[in-house]
Amino acid sequence: MRREEFNGADRAEAIAALRTCADVTRWCEQLADRRPYASIRELLAEAASAADPFTPDEVDAALAHHPRIGERARGDSREATLSRAEQAAVDPADADVQRALRDGNRAYEERFGRVFLIRAAGRDAPEILAALRTRLENDPDTEARVVGEQLREIALLRLEGMVQP
Repeated sequence: MRREEFNGADRAEAIAALRTCADVTRWCEQLADRRPYASIRELLAEAASAADPFTPDEVDAALAHHPRIGERARGDSREATLSRAEQAAVDPADADVQRALRDGNRAYEERFGRVFLIRAAGRDAPEILAALRTRLENDPDTEARVVGEQLREIALLRLEGMVQP
């Protein structure tokens, strides 16, 4: 979508497009309501500000739609397509990686009560596994902040990819 199209879209259409970046109602509404944006840079700055920070409830709501790392999102929605592309470096045929991710995801969910979220784009499987193992050592408050920051990074990357100059 071009910036002009985003600026000119009706509010509901703009919010629906933004939800594929981060399903956080306040964030989507704020970005839609502050249109028009004179540049992509202005849009991204507003998006970063609105996401700093996401509240714990917003993070929990957004995570309800995220697949576990290493699992392929199903369907043909834009969000599922983005998730599959972001996790492309995690080879689903690599049994050792899949086993390590499955075990790590299980331990993470038992410890923190939510799926492990990481900005997978640009990271390979060893990096993701190392981050998962390191983050398992975090206390709950520290991990909540890390998860919020990871969601923010994902949202901004997706938004940058969605809205073109």
